[in-house]
Amino acid sequence: MRNILRNILKNRLALSTVITTLIILVVAVLLAGVVTYFAINVVSTRVQQESLTISQADIWVTSAGATEAAIQVTNTGGRDVVISQIQIEGQPYDLADAKITTGATDPTTPLAYATGLTATGDTSIVLPSGDTSIIQMPTLGSVSINDIGQTIGFTVFTAQAMYYKETNVQVGVPPA
Repeated sequence: MRNILRNILKNRLALSTVITTLIILVVAVLLAGVVTYFAINVVSTRVQQESLTISQADIWVTSAGATEAAIQVTNTGGRDVVISQIQIEGQPYDLADAKITTGATDPTTPLAYATGLTATGDTSIVLPSGDTSIIQMPTLGSVSINDIGQTIGFTVFTAQAMYYKETNVQVGVPPA
Protein backbone atom coordinates (compact mmCIF):
# COMPACT_ATOMS: atom_id res chain seq x y z
CA MET A 1 0.00 0.00 0.00
CA ARG A 2 2.82 2.39 0.83
CA ASN A 3 4.46 1.69 -2.50
CA ILE A 4 1.23 2.45 -4.33
CA LEU A 5 0.87 5.80 -2.52
CA ARG A 6 4.51 6.57 -3.14
CA ASN A 7 4.09 5.83 -6.90
CA ILE A 8 0.98 8.02 -7.08
CA LEU A 9 2.84 10.92 -5.44
CA LYS A 10 5.80 10.45 -7.80
CA ASN A 11 3.52 10.43 -10.83
CA ARG A 12 1.74 13.60 -9.68
CA LEU A 13 5.06 15.39 -9.27
CA ALA A 14 6.22 14.20 -12.68
CA LEU A 15 3.01 15.47 -14.29
CA SER A 16 3.35 18.89 -12.64
CA THR A 17 6.85 19.27 -14.11
CA VAL A 18 5.49 18.69 -17.62
CA ILE A 19 2.58 21.08 -17.09
CA THR A 20 4.91 23.75 -15.67
CA THR A 21 7.20 23.42 -18.68
CA LEU A 22 4.23 23.71 -21.06
CA ILE A 23 2.93 26.81 -19.26
CA ILE A 24 6.35 28.46 -19.46
CA LEU A 25 6.62 27.59 -23.16
CA VAL A 26 3.15 28.99 -23.96
CA VAL A 27 3.87 32.21 -22.03
CA ALA A 28 7.20 32.65 -23.87
CA VAL A 29 5.56 32.17 -27.28
CA LEU A 30 2.75 34.63 -26.41
CA LEU A 31 5.25 37.18 -25.14
CA ALA A 32 7.33 36.88 -28.33
CA GLY A 33 4.17 37.30 -30.42
CA VAL A 34 3.12 40.43 -28.52
CA VAL A 35 6.60 41.97 -28.86
CA THR A 36 6.64 41.22 -32.60
CA TYR A 37 3.18 42.69 -33.08
CA PHE A 38 4.17 45.83 -31.17
CA ALA A 39 7.36 46.29 -33.24
CA ILE A 40 5.49 45.88 -36.53
CA ASN A 41 2.80 48.32 -35.36
CA VAL A 42 5.35 50.98 -34.35
CA VAL A 43 7.28 50.69 -37.64
CA SER A 44 4.19 50.74 -39.86
CA THR A 45 2.73 53.71 -37.96
CA ARG A 46 5.95 55.67 -38.41
CA VAL A 47 6.07 54.87 -42.12
CA GLN A 48 2.50 56.09 -42.63
CA GLN A 49 3.09 59.36 -40.84
CA GLU A 50 5.24 61.30 -43.26
CA SER A 51 6.88 60.89 -46.64
CA LEU A 52 7.88 63.62 -49.09
CA THR A 53 9.37 63.28 -52.55
CA ILE A 54 11.30 66.14 -54.13
CA SER A 55 10.81 65.24 -57.77
CA GLN A 56 12.41 68.33 -59.31
CA ALA A 57 14.81 71.02 -58.16
CA ASP A 58 16.30 73.85 -60.23
CA ILE A 59 18.36 76.99 -59.61
CA TRP A 60 18.79 79.70 -62.23
CA VAL A 61 21.06 82.76 -62.47
CA THR A 62 20.61 85.34 -65.23
CA SER A 63 23.41 87.24 -66.90
CA ALA A 64 22.31 90.28 -64.87
CA GLY A 65 22.79 88.31 -61.62
CA ALA A 66 19.12 87.72 -60.79
CA THR A 67 18.58 84.39 -59.06
CA GLU A 68 15.66 82.03 -58.62
CA ALA A 69 15.16 78.51 -57.33
CA ALA A 70 12.20 76.16 -57.66
CA ILE A 71 11.41 72.75 -56.22
CA GLN A 72 8.51 70.41 -56.72
CA VAL A 73 7.47 68.52 -53.57
CA THR A 74 4.91 65.69 -53.42
CA ASN A 75 3.45 64.38 -50.17
CA THR A 76 3.41 60.61 -50.67
CA GLY A 77 2.66 59.86 -47.01
CA GLY A 78 -0.58 59.13 -45.25
CA ARG A 79 -0.99 62.47 -43.48
CA ASP A 80 -0.63 66.19 -44.07
CA VAL A 81 2.88 67.65 -43.70
CA VAL A 82 4.02 71.11 -42.65
CA ILE A 83 7.21 72.30 -44.35
CA SER A 84 8.75 74.61 -41.77
CA GLN A 85 11.98 75.60 -43.50
CA ILE A 86 13.90 75.28 -46.75
CA GLN A 87 17.65 75.73 -46.92
CA ILE A 88 19.59 76.37 -50.11
CA GLU A 89 23.31 75.67 -49.87
CA GLY A 90 22.90 75.54 -46.08
CA GLN A 91 21.33 79.02 -45.88
CA PRO A 92 17.71 79.28 -44.66
CA TYR A 93 15.27 80.82 -47.12
CA ASP A 94 12.41 82.98 -45.81
CA LEU A 95 9.28 81.15 -46.99
CA ALA A 96 7.34 84.44 -46.79
CA ASP A 97 9.25 85.50 -49.93
CA ALA A 98 8.35 82.34 -51.87
CA LYS A 99 5.52 81.74 -54.32
CA ILE A 100 3.76 78.46 -53.59
CA THR A 101 1.55 76.75 -56.15
CA THR A 102 -0.33 73.85 -54.58
CA GLY A 103 -2.75 71.45 -56.15
CA ALA A 104 -3.02 69.98 -59.60
CA THR A 105 0.54 70.18 -60.88
CA ASP A 106 1.97 67.60 -63.24
CA PRO A 107 5.15 66.13 -61.74
CA THR A 108 6.54 65.46 -65.23
CA THR A 109 6.32 69.07 -66.45
CA PRO A 110 9.77 70.67 -66.12
CA LEU A 111 10.13 73.70 -63.90
CA ALA A 112 10.80 76.97 -65.71
CA TYR A 113 12.51 80.22 -64.81
CA ALA A 114 9.98 83.00 -64.15
CA THR A 115 10.23 86.71 -63.45
CA GLY A 116 8.11 88.97 -61.30
CA LEU A 117 7.02 86.33 -58.79
CA THR A 118 4.50 87.44 -56.18
CA ALA A 119 5.14 85.93 -52.75
CA THR A 120 2.35 84.15 -50.89
CA GLY A 121 3.50 85.51 -47.53
CA ASP A 122 3.38 82.19 -45.67
CA THR A 123 6.03 81.28 -43.09
CA SER A 124 5.29 77.58 -43.42
CA ILE A 125 3.77 75.39 -46.13
CA VAL A 126 1.01 72.88 -45.44
CA LEU A 127 1.06 70.05 -47.95
CA PRO A 128 -1.99 67.74 -47.82
CA SER A 129 -1.54 64.03 -48.31
CA GLY A 130 -1.22 63.17 -52.00
CA ASP A 131 -0.78 66.79 -53.15
CA THR A 132 2.11 68.31 -55.08
CA SER A 133 3.43 71.85 -54.61
CA ILE A 134 5.82 73.96 -56.62
CA ILE A 135 7.79 76.34 -54.44
CA GLN A 136 9.46 79.18 -56.36
CA MET A 137 12.04 81.22 -54.49
CA PRO A 138 13.35 84.44 -56.07
CA THR A 139 16.39 86.41 -54.90
CA LEU A 140 18.77 83.89 -53.38
CA GLY A 141 21.45 85.53 -51.31
CA SER A 142 23.74 82.50 -51.30
CA VAL A 143 23.89 81.96 -55.09
CA SER A 144 25.67 84.16 -57.64
CA ILE A 145 26.63 84.12 -61.32
CA ASN A 146 29.92 82.45 -60.34
CA ASP A 147 27.96 79.36 -59.20
CA ILE A 148 26.71 78.42 -62.71
CA GLY A 149 27.52 74.76 -63.27
CA GLN A 150 28.09 74.08 -59.57
CA THR A 151 26.01 71.56 -57.60
CA ILE A 152 23.90 73.08 -54.85
CA GLY A 153 21.68 71.25 -52.39
CA PHE A 154 18.17 71.93 -51.16
CA THR A 155 17.14 70.76 -47.68
CA VAL A 156 13.43 70.70 -46.84
CA PHE A 157 12.64 70.54 -43.12
CA THR A 158 9.43 69.17 -41.60
CA ALA A 159 8.49 68.34 -38.01
CA GLN A 160 9.88 64.81 -38.30
CA ALA A 161 12.48 64.72 -41.04
CA MET A 162 14.83 66.46 -43.48
CA TYR A 163 14.67 65.83 -47.24
CA TYR A 164 17.65 66.61 -49.45
CA LYS A 165 17.96 67.13 -53.20
CA GLU A 166 20.91 68.40 -55.27
CA THR A 167 20.85 70.25 -58.58
CA ASN A 168 23.23 72.16 -60.85
CA VAL A 169 22.96 75.93 -61.17
CA GLN A 170 21.74 76.85 -64.67
CA VAL A 171 21.62 79.98 -66.75
CA GLY A 172 18.22 81.58 -66.38
CA VAL A 173 16.60 82.91 -69.52
CA PRO A 174 13.61 85.17 -68.80
CA PRO A 175 10.41 84.10 -70.60
CA ALA A 176 9.69 85.93 -73.85
